[in-house]
Amino acid sequence: MAVGFGLLRLSPHDFWAMTPREIERAMSFFKTGASAPPGRNELAALMMAFPDALPNR
Repeated sequence: MAVGFGLLRLSPHDFWAMTPREIERAMSFFKTGASAPPGRNELAALMMAFPDALPNR
């Protein structure tokens, strides 16, 4: 409801008249385009390239 009324600025009549599919489609406009998480090999390569630093003692 917050997305429908706040982000999409729908009237209550328009919001409640929409089907779930219509709401999802309207909300998909605001997706960030995130990709899938890295796979095991990609994660291993990132861990090798950017190792955690040892804490100062």
